[in-house]
Amino acid sequence: MIETKNFQGQSAVVSPPVTDFRWAFGPTNGTLLSDQLILSPSGEIKGYSHPNERSWRIENYRLLLLNEGGDIMWRSIEAFKDPEGLLTIVLEHPGNPDTRFILKQHAIIVPDDTPASPVIKQVTAPVETQPTAQPSAPPAGLSDAEFLFPSDLEVTNVKVGKVLLVGSCLTALYHEQLQTRHPETTFDYIPYNFVSVLPEAPPSPVSDYDFQYLQIPLRSVLSDRVIWGFRFNEEGFTKTILQDAYSIIDAMLSSAMIYNERHGLLTFVSNFIVPQMSTASSMYERGSNNDLATIVQRLNDYLNEKVAGYKNAYLLNVDAVASTIGKRYILDDLVYFYSHGAVTYQDWDDFGSIARNEPIPPLETVYPVKKDAFLDAIFRQMVTAYRTTKQVDQVKAVVFDLDNTLWRGQIAEHYRPEAQPWPRTDGWPLGIWEAIHYLRARGILVAICSKNDYDYVKNRWDDVIEPKLISLDDFSSVKINWIPKAQNISEICKEFNIKPKSVVFVDDNPVERAAVASALPDVRVIGGNPYLTRRILLWSAETQIARMTEESGKREEMIRGQIEREETRSTMDRSEFLASLHCEVSFINITSTDQPEFGRALELTNKTNQFNTNGQRWSFENIADFLKVGGKILAFKVKDKFTEYGLVGVLYLKGTEITQYVMSCRVLGMEVEEFVVAEAVKLLRSAHTGETDITATIKETPDNTPCREVYLRAGFREIAPQDGVRQFILDGDEVPMLPLHIKKA
Repeated sequence: MIETKNFQGQSAVVSPPVTDFRWAFGPTNGTLLSDQLILSPSGEIKGYSHPNERSWRIENYRLLLLNEGGDIMWRSIEAFKDPEGLLTIVLEHPGNPDTRFILKQHAIIVPDDTPASPVIKQVTAPVETQPTAQPSAPPAGLSDAEFLFPSDLEVTNVKVGKVLLVGSCLTALYHEQLQTRHPETTFDYIPYNFVSVLPEAPPSPVSDYDFQYLQIPLRSVLSDRVIWGFRFNEEGFTKTILQDAYSIIDAMLSSAMIYNERHGLLTFVSNFIVPQMSTASSMYERGSNNDLATIVQRLNDYLNEKVAGYKNAYLLNVDAVASTIGKRYILDDLVYFYSHGAVTYQDWDDFGSIARNEPIPPLETVYPVKKDAFLDAIFRQMVTAYRTTKQVDQVKAVVFDLDNTLWRGQIAEHYRPEAQPWPRTDGWPLGIWEAIHYLRARGILVAICSKNDYDYVKNRWDDVIEPKLISLDDFSSVKINWIPKAQNISEICKEFNIKPKSVVFVDDNPVERAAVASALPDVRVIGGNPYLTRRILLWSAETQIARMTEESGKREEMIRGQIEREETRSTMDRSEFLASLHCEVSFINITSTDQPEFGRALELTNKTNQFNTNGQRWSFENIADFLKVGGKILAFKVKDKFTEYGLVGVLYLKGTEITQYVMSCRVLGMEVEEFVVAEAVKLLRSAHTGETDITATIKETPDNTPCREVYLRAGFREIAPQDGVRQFILDGDEVPMLPLHIKKA
């Protein structure tokens, strides 16, 4: 079905079947704009994207190409076949019949299950045409979107259902193009510039959106004063521009964030694309405050600082995306004014509608535009940021092999004293060493799993690692032995209290990777190409952290203390060991999303699978609503003589019920879980008079075996289940079990 301003209906069925082929398209006297255009049976134009050619239809035996507004852009005036039987259609612009374009049929057939075929009346008059441009070979290597935002560690497919776009010209392009390119996602759009005020409610209910994407127009921020470049030579002009720009950012951000502030809507804010070249009046002033490129960089720093002050909001570095793809292929500041900040395009008035002494050639002949690559990367940036905030497939530990993984060659063969010169350590080995430290900075644990002799590796480590940028002490667990690697990795998972699905294993040997993948299918394995490893580990959404918490920063220290604790456990009986821990628990009542502990509580809730009484995941918006209707969140921290474990547990309470209980397995087995239930019961009963029954539930999941008996151990009794959910009650005259070896801090 085609629907335009003046027409609604199916395409006419005519002959020859023009929907079955790809077409070359462009001016008769210039370079063709596309050789992949498809006249889809649905009436859409595919394979080529421009606002002036959006749909097509047959009317009165003429082929009509319509723009995005439904108006006729081109109409056929004649058609003929070449000696090979391929059709050429000549098109004219209704407003200027002297402007001629052609469609030239390719021999390649487009697969199409649709039986209907469209049609053209053939005319035998010849027409002068240019030779069809041959398709260029696809670029070698990864796509820009995949390069910037690797998918190698993705396991779970995440569908983005609906997105709210707020912005100006660049966002309008996103709305126009992304809806077509990603029909599985709905995009609503609110135009936004300096004088705009967002409506009280967006086009759909706020709860329908997965996130909001905000682009503040640079032109509104800088104003058109910057067009008069000579004014940067005036004393005080730059200072005024910056001060005004900061104030405008404050005002526009405040106005555009109303859905975030009122409803907690997850929001991504695009930064500004910095001009490609210096605008300074002299070489001496390049990089100074009189340089517009420097000013925009400073505005990006300011915007980043301001976005960080909002809850559930994150800056997306669109400038970095444009830089990686190449601003020369994207940014329109080589044609338009500096502060426009959009994607280059060519106006169709340049194709003959206005008389010129010398015709303007298609823009692509001098400035190739990578609009499609840019749009793919922008959408991929949105999706990966969404995955990170939702902690989808989050990596908690990376386990490294040694030989040909942390260094070139084998330590026992290529680094013998008599075998010098030894393999070089510059290049990718140094990159991996640095990557390890950056993973640690994110709270991701690193470990070694290698088939080697431990003492030999330890003694030769400083010989191989040169410069000495990494040591064995940097790894939370070291397994250097001749045991199968899958067995070692299983042991590492136990030490770290994580499941195999949270682990990435890096090994150069395909046999070892296959063996680990076979024994532990949830472990993600990489490492065959060392030139890919660093990028995958540092740039994948699954290794990004939305916000660092105190616990994330101390995770390595906590794990080391936990390993030491378990070693001590093996030398004592249980009661003696528990008493020796000197364990203390401190409680925090979270009553607002503004509290500093809130971020960690949300992180813990959404990444914990084993000790999680119902497996529920919470969004920022869900928790905000829970607190508004009287819900309570009781969080707790634990420490013992070995380490401070930080905030390791959260209970969601409402009325007289414990609705959900989540705890890190790092403190499992210390009877902390029962001690905390007693505190929750005390808190719930404090809001009521008399003897009060306290209830709790457990919804069994494939992973939550460790928490299934917690309420029974705490003194609750189990009653009949409801809808498959186990029900527990602590009668009003009963008190919960309180372990005596734990103190309340």
